[in-house]
Amino acid sequence: MGLGPWTCLAVALLCTQNSLLPPFSLASVPVSRVPLLDDWTFQEHLERRNILAVMFITPRCGECMRLSPEFEEAAIRLEGLFFLAKVDCMISTQICRRYSIHKYPTLMIFRGSEEFGTYHGSYTAASIVRYIRKEADPNSQEIRSLEQLKAFTSNPEAGIVGFFANRRNPNLPRFLEAERSLEIYRFSFTCVADLLRRHEIDHEGVVLFRPSYLHSKFENSTVKFRGSISVTQMKMFIQKNFFGLCPVMTLENHKQLHQKDLMMAFYNVDYKTNPQMTSYWRNRILMVVKKFRDAGKKLNYAIANRQEFSFELSEYGIENRSGETPTIVIRTTKRHKYLMREEFTRDGKALERFLSEYFSGRLKRYFRSQPIPAKNDSAVQIIVADTFNKIVNNQEKDVMINFFAPWCGLCQSLDATYKEVAEKLMHDPHVVIAKMDATANDVPPPYEITGFPTIYFVPMESKHAPTLYEGEWQMNDILRFLKKTSTLKLNIYESKKLNKKTEL
Repeated sequence: MGLGPWTCLAVALLCTQNSLLPPFSLASVPVSRVPLLDDWTFQEHLERRNILAVMFITPRCGECMRLSPEFEEAAIRLEGLFFLAKVDCMISTQICRRYSIHKYPTLMIFRGSEEFGTYHGSYTAASIVRYIRKEADPNSQEIRSLEQLKAFTSNPEAGIVGFFANRRNPNLPRFLEAERSLEIYRFSFTCVADLLRRHEIDHEGVVLFRPSYLHSKFENSTVKFRGSISVTQMKMFIQKNFFGLCPVMTLENHKQLHQKDLMMAFYNVDYKTNPQMTSYWRNRILMVVKKFRDAGKKLNYAIANRQEFSFELSEYGIENRSGETPTIVIRTTKRHKYLMREEFTRDGKALERFLSEYFSGRLKRYFRSQPIPAKNDSAVQIIVADTFNKIVNNQEKDVMINFFAPWCGLCQSLDATYKEVAEKLMHDPHVVIAKMDATANDVPPPYEITGFPTIYFVPMESKHAPTLYEGEWQMNDILRFLKKTSTLKLNIYESKKLNKKTEL
Protein backbone atom coordinates (compact mmCIF):
# COMPACT_ATOMS: atom_id res chain seq x y z
CA MET A 1 0.00 0.00 0.00
CA GLY A 2 1.54 3.30 -1.08
CA LEU A 3 1.84 6.46 0.97
CA GLY A 4 -0.20 9.51 0.06
CA PRO A 5 1.46 12.90 -0.54
CA TRP A 6 0.44 14.27 2.85
CA THR A 7 1.76 11.16 4.60
CA CYS A 8 5.13 11.72 2.94
CA LEU A 9 5.14 15.34 4.08
CA ALA A 10 4.35 14.27 7.62
CA VAL A 11 7.20 11.76 7.62
CA ALA A 12 9.63 14.35 6.25
CA LEU A 13 8.64 16.85 8.89
CA LEU A 14 8.90 14.36 11.73
CA CYS A 15 12.45 13.51 10.68
CA THR A 16 13.59 17.12 11.05
CA GLN A 17 12.36 17.81 14.57
CA ASN A 18 14.95 19.26 16.94
CA SER A 19 16.36 16.45 19.08
CA LEU A 20 18.08 18.72 21.59
CA LEU A 21 14.89 18.85 23.67
CA PRO A 22 13.07 15.70 22.62
CA PRO A 23 9.29 16.00 22.69
CA PHE A 24 7.07 12.98 22.92
CA SER A 25 8.81 10.43 20.70
CA LEU A 26 6.96 11.10 17.48
CA ALA A 27 9.56 9.30 15.40
CA SER A 28 7.95 6.01 16.44
CA VAL A 29 4.37 7.09 15.78
CA PRO A 30 2.83 5.26 12.82
CA VAL A 31 1.47 7.82 10.39
CA SER A 32 -1.63 5.64 9.97
CA ARG A 33 -2.82 7.01 13.34
CA VAL A 34 -4.20 9.90 11.26
CA PRO A 35 -5.22 8.36 7.93
CA LEU A 36 -5.68 10.39 4.78
CA LEU A 37 -9.27 10.06 3.58
CA ASP A 38 -10.49 10.35 0.01
CA ASP A 39 -14.03 11.08 -1.21
CA TRP A 40 -15.23 7.52 -0.66
CA THR A 41 -13.53 6.74 2.68
CA PHE A 42 -14.54 10.13 4.09
CA GLN A 43 -18.21 9.40 3.47
CA GLU A 44 -17.81 5.90 4.90
CA HIS A 45 -16.29 7.21 8.17
CA LEU A 46 -18.79 10.05 8.33
CA GLU A 47 -21.68 7.58 8.32
CA ARG A 48 -20.29 5.08 10.84
CA ARG A 49 -18.51 7.32 13.38
CA ASN A 50 -20.36 9.00 16.21
CA ILE A 51 -17.61 11.64 16.42
CA LEU A 52 -15.25 12.35 13.53
CA ALA A 53 -12.50 15.01 13.69
CA VAL A 54 -11.11 15.97 10.28
CA MET A 55 -8.19 18.24 9.47
CA PHE A 56 -8.50 19.76 6.00
CA ILE A 57 -5.04 20.46 4.61
CA THR A 58 -3.08 21.06 1.45
CA PRO A 59 0.51 19.83 0.89
CA ARG A 60 1.73 23.33 -0.02
CA CYS A 61 0.58 24.80 3.29
CA GLY A 62 3.50 25.46 5.66
CA GLU A 63 1.19 25.77 8.66
CA CYS A 64 -0.29 22.37 7.83
CA MET A 65 3.17 20.83 7.83
CA ARG A 66 3.98 22.46 11.17
CA LEU A 67 0.71 21.19 12.64
CA SER A 68 1.10 17.61 11.42
CA PRO A 69 3.15 16.30 14.41
CA GLU A 70 0.75 17.97 16.86
CA PHE A 71 -2.24 16.34 15.18
CA GLU A 72 -0.44 12.98 15.23
CA GLU A 73 0.19 13.39 18.95
CA ALA A 74 -3.46 14.35 19.54
CA ALA A 75 -4.49 11.14 17.77
CA ILE A 76 -2.43 9.14 20.27
CA ARG A 77 -4.02 10.93 23.22
CA LEU A 78 -7.52 10.23 21.85
CA GLU A 79 -6.94 6.73 20.52
CA GLY A 80 -9.86 4.46 21.30
CA LEU A 81 -12.12 7.41 22.11
CA PHE A 82 -12.39 9.49 18.94
CA PHE A 83 -11.32 9.07 15.33
CA LEU A 84 -9.03 11.68 13.74
CA ALA A 85 -8.32 11.91 10.04
CA LYS A 86 -7.05 14.26 7.32
CA VAL A 87 -8.40 15.31 3.95
CA ASP A 88 -6.13 16.71 1.25
CA CYS A 89 -8.08 19.44 -0.52
CA MET A 90 -5.80 19.22 -3.55
CA ILE A 91 -7.12 15.69 -4.08
CA SER A 92 -10.59 15.59 -2.51
CA THR A 93 -11.85 18.83 -4.01
CA GLN A 94 -15.55 17.91 -3.82
CA ILE A 95 -15.48 17.42 -0.04
CA CYS A 96 -13.69 20.72 0.52
CA ARG A 97 -16.16 22.57 -1.70
CA ARG A 98 -19.06 20.96 0.15
CA TYR A 99 -17.87 22.39 3.48
CA SER A 100 -16.55 25.69 2.01
CA ILE A 101 -12.95 25.06 3.08
CA HIS A 102 -10.91 28.10 2.03
CA LYS A 103 -8.37 28.34 4.86
CA TYR A 104 -5.72 25.77 5.73
CA PRO A 105 -5.51 24.03 8.03
CA THR A 106 -9.16 23.79 9.10
CA LEU A 107 -10.22 21.36 11.82
CA MET A 108 -13.90 20.35 11.84
CA ILE A 109 -15.92 18.07 14.11
CA PHE A 110 -18.69 15.90 12.69
CA ARG A 111 -21.30 14.24 14.89
CA GLY A 112 -23.73 11.72 13.41
CA SER A 113 -22.89 12.68 9.81
CA GLU A 114 -23.59 16.34 10.54
CA GLU A 115 -21.15 19.23 10.77
CA PHE A 116 -20.86 20.05 14.48
CA GLY A 117 -18.20 22.74 14.85
CA THR A 118 -15.01 24.34 13.56
CA TYR A 119 -11.88 24.72 15.67
CA HIS A 120 -10.40 28.21 16.13
CA GLY A 121 -7.89 27.57 18.94
CA SER A 122 -4.12 27.19 19.07
CA TYR A 123 -2.53 24.39 17.11
CA THR A 124 -1.01 22.31 19.88
CA ALA A 125 -1.81 18.70 20.69
CA ALA A 126 -3.08 19.60 24.16
CA SER A 127 -5.42 22.26 22.80
CA ILE A 128 -6.76 20.00 20.06
CA VAL A 129 -7.37 17.17 22.52
CA ARG A 130 -9.18 19.47 24.92
CA TYR A 131 -11.34 20.91 22.12
CA ILE A 132 -12.38 17.53 20.71
CA ARG A 133 -13.21 16.17 24.16
CA LYS A 134 -15.17 19.29 24.96
CA GLU A 135 -17.14 19.20 21.73
CA ALA A 136 -17.92 15.52 22.21
CA ASP A 137 -19.01 15.96 25.83
CA PRO A 138 -18.97 19.60 26.97
CA ASN A 139 -17.56 19.75 30.51
CA SER A 140 -18.86 23.25 31.19
CA GLN A 141 -22.42 22.07 31.74
CA GLU A 142 -23.96 23.55 34.81
CA ILE A 143 -23.21 21.91 38.17
CA ARG A 144 -26.53 21.45 40.00
CA SER A 145 -25.51 19.56 43.13
CA LEU A 146 -22.70 18.95 45.60
CA GLU A 147 -22.24 15.47 44.14
CA GLN A 148 -21.66 16.91 40.66
CA LEU A 149 -19.16 19.40 42.06
CA LYS A 150 -17.30 16.58 43.81
CA ALA A 151 -17.28 14.58 40.59
CA PHE A 152 -15.88 17.53 38.64
CA THR A 153 -13.15 18.31 41.21
CA SER A 154 -12.14 14.63 41.59
CA ASN A 155 -10.74 14.65 38.05
CA PRO A 156 -6.95 14.09 37.87
CA GLU A 157 -6.62 17.52 36.19
CA ALA A 158 -7.19 20.87 37.85
CA GLY A 159 -10.51 22.53 37.09
CA ILE A 160 -11.97 26.04 37.18
CA VAL A 161 -15.48 26.59 38.55
CA GLY A 162 -17.49 29.78 38.26
CA PHE A 163 -19.93 30.46 41.10
CA PHE A 164 -22.82 32.81 40.27
CA ALA A 165 -25.89 33.75 42.32
CA ASN A 166 -28.09 33.33 39.24
CA ARG A 167 -27.94 32.91 35.47
CA ARG A 168 -28.67 36.62 34.93
CA ASN A 169 -25.29 37.60 36.39
CA PRO A 170 -23.57 39.77 33.74
CA ASN A 171 -20.23 38.06 34.40
CA LEU A 172 -21.49 34.58 33.54
CA PRO A 173 -21.25 35.25 29.76
CA ARG A 174 -17.73 36.61 30.30
CA PHE A 175 -16.80 33.46 32.19
CA LEU A 176 -18.15 31.28 29.35
CA GLU A 177 -16.24 33.40 26.85
CA ALA A 178 -13.04 32.76 28.81
CA GLU A 179 -13.79 29.05 28.70
CA ARG A 180 -14.15 29.09 24.92
CA SER A 181 -10.90 31.02 24.52
CA LEU A 182 -8.89 28.91 26.99
CA GLU A 183 -9.80 25.57 25.50
CA ILE A 184 -6.99 23.54 27.06
CA TYR A 185 -8.41 23.94 30.59
CA ARG A 186 -11.44 22.36 32.31
CA PHE A 187 -14.31 24.73 33.16
CA SER A 188 -17.69 24.40 34.84
CA PHE A 189 -20.12 26.73 36.63
CA THR A 190 -22.90 26.61 39.20
CA CYS A 191 -25.73 28.79 40.45
CA VAL A 192 -26.58 26.65 43.51
CA ALA A 193 -26.81 28.89 46.59
CA ASP A 194 -25.59 26.19 48.99
CA LEU A 195 -22.42 25.69 46.93
CA LEU A 196 -21.73 29.43 46.98
CA ARG A 197 -22.08 29.44 50.77
CA ARG A 198 -19.79 26.43 51.12
CA HIS A 199 -17.03 28.35 49.35
CA GLU A 200 -17.82 31.66 51.07
CA ILE A 201 -18.89 33.42 47.88
CA ASP A 202 -21.57 36.12 48.06
CA HIS A 203 -22.70 36.92 44.52
CA GLU A 204 -20.02 35.65 42.16
CA GLY A 205 -16.57 34.14 42.19
CA VAL A 206 -14.17 31.84 40.39
CA VAL A 207 -12.24 29.05 42.12
CA LEU A 208 -9.44 26.87 40.78
CA PHE A 209 -9.55 23.36 42.25
CA ARG A 210 -6.29 21.41 42.28
CA PRO A 211 -6.41 17.60 41.90
CA SER A 212 -7.10 15.87 45.22
CA TYR A 213 -4.11 13.54 44.91
CA LEU A 214 -1.81 16.60 44.91
CA HIS A 215 -3.25 18.11 48.08
CA SER A 216 -0.61 18.80 50.72
CA LYS A 217 0.05 21.02 53.72
CA PHE A 218 2.50 23.07 51.65
CA GLU A 219 -0.05 24.81 49.42
CA ASN A 220 -3.78 25.50 49.25
CA SER A 221 -5.96 22.97 47.46
CA THR A 222 -8.10 25.79 46.01
CA VAL A 223 -7.26 29.26 44.75
CA LYS A 224 -9.80 32.08 44.44
CA PHE A 225 -9.70 34.45 41.50
CA ARG A 226 -9.60 38.11 42.48
CA GLY A 227 -10.35 40.78 39.89
CA SER A 228 -12.73 41.49 37.05
CA ILE A 229 -13.69 38.48 34.94
CA SER A 230 -12.26 38.72 31.43
CA VAL A 231 -10.39 36.44 29.07
CA THR A 232 -7.09 38.22 29.74
CA GLN A 233 -7.41 38.28 33.52
CA MET A 234 -8.64 34.67 33.68
CA LYS A 235 -5.76 33.52 31.49
CA MET A 236 -3.21 35.21 33.75
CA PHE A 237 -4.84 33.72 36.84
CA ILE A 238 -4.95 30.19 35.44
CA GLN A 239 -1.41 30.23 34.06
CA LYS A 240 -0.08 31.42 37.42
CA ASN A 241 -1.95 28.89 39.55
CA PHE A 242 -2.93 25.93 37.38
CA PHE A 243 0.08 23.69 38.01
CA GLY A 244 0.65 24.60 41.64
CA LEU A 245 4.01 24.46 43.36
CA CYS A 246 5.08 21.02 42.14
CA PRO A 247 2.84 19.34 39.53
CA VAL A 248 3.24 15.99 37.84
CA MET A 249 4.92 16.43 34.46
CA THR A 250 3.27 14.33 31.75
CA LEU A 251 3.78 13.82 28.04
CA GLU A 252 0.81 16.12 27.49
CA ASN A 253 1.92 19.07 29.64
CA HIS A 254 5.71 18.91 29.50
CA LYS A 255 5.94 21.45 26.69
CA GLN A 256 3.99 23.96 28.76
CA LEU A 257 6.16 23.34 31.81
CA HIS A 258 9.35 23.80 29.79
CA GLN A 259 8.29 27.32 28.83
CA LYS A 260 9.82 28.43 32.15
CA ASP A 261 12.98 27.57 34.06
CA LEU A 262 12.20 24.18 35.54
CA MET A 263 13.59 21.86 38.21
CA MET A 264 12.52 18.26 37.60
CA ALA A 265 12.57 15.37 40.05
CA PHE A 266 12.51 11.98 38.34
CA TYR A 267 11.56 8.87 40.28
CA ASN A 268 8.88 6.17 40.29
CA VAL A 269 5.98 8.62 40.09
CA ASP A 270 2.78 6.58 39.99
CA TYR A 271 -0.32 7.77 41.84
CA LYS A 272 -2.33 4.76 40.68
CA THR A 273 -0.22 1.83 41.88
CA ASN A 274 2.20 3.53 44.29
CA PRO A 275 0.47 6.63 45.68
CA GLN A 276 2.04 6.48 49.15
CA MET A 277 5.69 6.61 48.07
CA THR A 278 4.91 9.00 45.22
CA SER A 279 3.42 11.45 47.72
CA TYR A 280 6.19 10.82 50.24
CA TRP A 281 8.98 11.92 47.90
CA ARG A 282 6.93 14.80 46.52
CA ASN A 283 6.41 16.08 50.08
CA ARG A 284 10.17 15.83 50.72
CA ILE A 285 10.68 18.03 47.65
CA LEU A 286 7.89 20.45 48.58
CA MET A 287 9.37 20.89 52.04
CA VAL A 288 12.52 22.32 50.46
CA VAL A 289 11.28 24.20 47.41
CA LYS A 290 8.60 26.07 49.34
CA LYS A 291 11.35 27.76 51.38
CA PHE A 292 12.94 29.10 48.22
CA ARG A 293 9.57 30.11 46.72
CA ASP A 294 8.63 31.96 49.92
CA ALA A 295 12.02 33.72 49.77
CA GLY A 296 11.15 35.05 46.29
CA LYS A 297 13.45 32.74 44.31
CA LYS A 298 12.08 32.22 40.81
CA LEU A 299 12.10 28.65 39.58
CA ASN A 300 9.36 26.18 38.68
CA TYR A 301 9.24 22.62 39.91
CA ALA A 302 7.77 19.31 38.77
CA ILE A 303 7.95 15.59 39.45
CA ALA A 304 7.97 13.03 36.63
CA ASN A 305 8.07 9.31 36.06
CA ARG A 306 11.67 8.25 35.49
CA GLN A 307 10.83 5.57 32.96
CA GLU A 308 8.34 7.66 30.99
CA PHE A 309 10.87 10.48 30.67
CA SER A 310 13.99 8.42 30.02
CA PHE A 311 14.57 10.55 26.92
CA GLU A 312 14.83 13.64 29.13
CA LEU A 313 17.27 11.95 31.53
CA SER A 314 19.48 10.87 28.63
CA GLU A 315 20.08 14.59 28.01
CA TYR A 316 22.02 14.52 31.29
CA GLY A 317 23.97 11.36 30.52
CA ILE A 318 21.67 9.26 32.72
CA GLU A 319 20.72 5.87 31.36
CA ASN A 320 18.75 3.18 33.22
CA ARG A 321 19.17 4.66 36.69
CA SER A 322 17.40 2.63 39.36
CA GLY A 323 16.65 3.17 43.04
CA GLU A 324 13.79 4.91 44.78
CA THR A 325 15.33 8.32 45.49
CA PRO A 326 14.61 11.16 43.02
CA THR A 327 17.09 12.32 40.39
CA ILE A 328 17.15 16.12 40.31
CA VAL A 329 17.94 18.26 37.25
CA ILE A 330 17.28 21.83 36.12
CA ARG A 331 16.72 23.08 32.58
CA THR A 332 16.32 26.78 31.85
CA THR A 333 14.67 28.50 28.92
CA LYS A 334 18.18 29.46 27.76
CA ARG A 335 18.94 25.72 27.46
CA HIS A 336 21.26 25.77 30.48
CA LYS A 337 21.28 22.41 32.26
CA TYR A 338 22.23 21.45 35.80
CA LEU A 339 22.48 18.04 37.43
CA MET A 340 22.38 17.31 41.16
CA ARG A 341 25.24 14.84 41.56
CA GLU A 342 24.77 14.35 45.30
CA GLU A 343 22.24 11.66 46.21
CA PHE A 344 18.85 12.95 47.34
CA THR A 345 18.49 12.71 51.13
CA ARG A 346 15.28 12.19 53.06
CA ASP A 347 15.88 15.29 55.18
CA GLY A 348 16.07 17.43 52.02
CA LYS A 349 19.50 18.84 52.87
CA ALA A 350 21.12 17.68 49.63
CA LEU A 351 18.39 19.34 47.55
CA GLU A 352 18.66 22.48 49.65
CA ARG A 353 22.43 22.68 49.00
CA PHE A 354 21.87 22.10 45.27
CA LEU A 355 19.27 24.88 44.98
CA SER A 356 21.36 27.27 47.11
CA GLU A 357 24.27 26.78 44.71
CA TYR A 358 21.96 27.31 41.73
CA PHE A 359 20.40 30.54 43.01
CA SER A 360 23.79 31.92 44.08
CA GLY A 361 25.16 31.37 40.57
CA ARG A 362 27.92 29.05 41.79
CA LEU A 363 26.46 25.84 40.34
CA LYS A 364 28.41 24.50 37.37
CA ARG A 365 26.40 23.89 34.23
CA TYR A 366 26.11 20.41 32.82
CA PHE A 367 27.21 19.87 29.23
CA ARG A 368 26.53 16.62 27.46
CA SER A 369 29.58 15.89 25.36
CA GLN A 370 31.10 13.10 23.36
CA PRO A 371 34.72 12.24 24.26
CA ILE A 372 37.31 14.63 22.83
CA PRO A 373 38.76 12.98 19.69
CA ALA A 374 42.29 11.62 20.20
CA LYS A 375 43.16 12.86 16.71
CA ASN A 376 41.48 15.76 14.95
CA ASP A 377 43.69 16.47 11.95
CA SER A 378 41.25 15.72 9.12
CA ALA A 379 40.00 18.42 6.76
CA VAL A 380 36.66 18.57 8.59
CA GLN A 381 37.36 19.08 12.29
CA ILE A 382 35.19 17.20 14.76
CA ILE A 383 33.68 19.41 17.45
CA VAL A 384 32.26 18.12 20.74
CA ALA A 385 30.66 20.16 23.51
CA ASP A 386 33.89 20.15 25.55
CA THR A 387 35.90 21.63 22.65
CA PHE A 388 33.24 23.96 21.25
CA ASN A 389 34.42 27.09 23.02
CA LYS A 390 38.10 26.46 22.26
CA ILE A 391 37.64 25.87 18.53
CA VAL A 392 34.46 27.64 17.42
CA ASN A 393 34.95 30.73 19.59
CA ASN A 394 38.62 31.13 18.69
CA GLN A 395 38.78 34.80 17.68
CA GLU A 396 41.66 34.15 15.29
CA LYS A 397 39.58 31.83 13.11
CA ASP A 398 36.51 32.03 10.92
CA VAL A 399 34.53 28.85 11.52
CA MET A 400 31.86 27.11 9.49
CA ILE A 401 30.14 24.43 11.56
CA ASN A 402 27.67 21.81 10.40
CA PHE A 403 25.28 20.54 13.08
CA PHE A 404 24.19 17.06 11.99
CA ALA A 405 22.41 13.93 13.18
CA PRO A 406 23.88 10.47 12.43
CA TRP A 407 20.50 9.15 11.27
CA CYS A 408 19.83 12.10 8.92
CA GLY A 409 19.94 11.09 5.25
CA LEU A 410 20.35 14.69 4.07
CA CYS A 411 23.35 15.07 6.37
CA GLN A 412 24.93 11.96 4.86
CA SER A 413 24.39 13.23 1.32
CA LEU A 414 26.07 16.51 2.26
CA ASP A 415 29.18 14.84 3.74
CA ALA A 416 31.12 14.44 0.50
CA THR A 417 30.51 18.03 -0.62
CA TYR A 418 31.31 19.41 2.83
CA LYS A 419 34.56 17.45 2.87
CA GLU A 420 35.48 18.87 -0.55
CA VAL A 421 34.97 22.41 0.77
CA ALA A 422 37.16 21.61 3.78
CA GLU A 423 39.91 20.17 1.59
CA LYS A 424 39.86 23.30 -0.55
CA LEU A 425 40.44 25.43 2.55
CA MET A 426 42.59 23.14 4.69
CA HIS A 427 45.71 25.22 3.96
CA ASP A 428 44.04 28.49 4.94
CA PRO A 429 45.25 29.20 8.51
CA HIS A 430 42.32 31.52 9.23
CA VAL A 431 39.42 29.20 8.37
CA VAL A 432 38.08 26.09 10.12
CA ILE A 433 35.48 23.80 8.54
CA ALA A 434 33.91 21.71 11.28
CA LYS A 435 30.95 19.55 12.21
CA MET A 436 29.25 18.43 15.42
CA ASP A 437 26.76 15.69 16.23
CA ALA A 438 23.94 17.77 17.73
CA THR A 439 22.18 14.67 19.05
CA ALA A 440 25.11 13.66 21.25
CA ASN A 441 26.42 17.08 22.29
CA ASP A 442 24.72 20.07 23.88
CA VAL A 443 24.54 23.02 21.50
CA PRO A 444 25.07 26.35 23.26
CA PRO A 445 23.02 29.48 22.60
CA PRO A 446 22.56 31.46 20.42
CA TYR A 447 22.59 28.55 17.95
CA GLU A 448 19.09 27.40 17.02
CA ILE A 449 18.84 23.89 15.60
CA THR A 450 15.37 23.28 14.17
CA GLY A 451 16.34 20.54 11.73
CA PHE A 452 19.27 18.71 10.20
CA PRO A 453 21.64 19.58 8.75
CA THR A 454 21.99 23.15 10.09
CA ILE A 455 25.09 25.11 9.11
CA TYR A 456 26.39 28.29 10.72
CA PHE A 457 29.26 30.60 9.81
CA VAL A 458 31.02 32.15 12.82
CA PRO A 459 33.35 35.06 11.90
CA MET A 460 36.38 36.03 13.99
CA GLU A 461 34.97 39.20 15.49
CA SER A 462 31.31 38.16 15.84
CA LYS A 463 31.33 34.96 17.86
CA HIS A 464 28.17 36.14 19.62
CA ALA A 465 26.25 36.49 16.34
CA PRO A 466 26.73 33.46 14.06
CA THR A 467 25.21 33.58 10.58
CA LEU A 468 22.87 30.81 9.46
CA TYR A 469 23.84 29.41 6.05
CA GLU A 470 20.74 29.25 3.88
CA GLY A 471 22.30 28.66 0.47
CA GLU A 472 22.52 25.61 -1.77
CA TRP A 473 24.52 22.57 -0.69
CA GLN A 474 26.91 22.57 -3.64
CA MET A 475 30.63 23.13 -3.19
CA ASN A 476 30.74 26.26 -5.37
CA ASP A 477 27.75 27.78 -3.57
CA ILE A 478 29.33 27.23 -0.17
CA LEU A 479 32.67 28.62 -1.33
CA ARG A 480 30.92 31.63 -2.84
CA PHE A 481 29.19 32.27 0.50
CA LEU A 482 32.49 32.00 2.39
CA LYS A 483 34.16 34.37 -0.06
CA LYS A 484 31.51 37.01 0.69
CA THR A 485 31.43 36.57 4.46
CA SER A 486 34.96 35.59 5.52
CA THR A 487 36.95 38.10 7.52
CA LEU A 488 40.10 37.70 5.40
CA LYS A 489 40.64 36.69 1.80
CA LEU A 490 40.33 32.96 1.28
CA ASN A 491 43.21 30.79 0.16
CA ILE A 492 41.60 28.03 -1.90
CA TYR A 493 43.67 25.00 -2.79
CA GLU A 494 42.86 24.06 -6.38
CA SER A 495 44.29 20.58 -6.95
CA LYS A 496 47.51 18.59 -6.82
CA LYS A 497 47.71 18.63 -10.61
CA LEU A 498 47.63 22.41 -10.74
CA ASN A 499 49.81 22.53 -7.63
CA LYS A 500 48.84 26.05 -6.73
CA LYS A 501 46.59 28.07 -4.46
CA THR A 502 44.05 30.64 -5.54
CA GLU A 503 43.45 33.70 -3.46
CA LEU A 504 39.88 34.99 -3.50
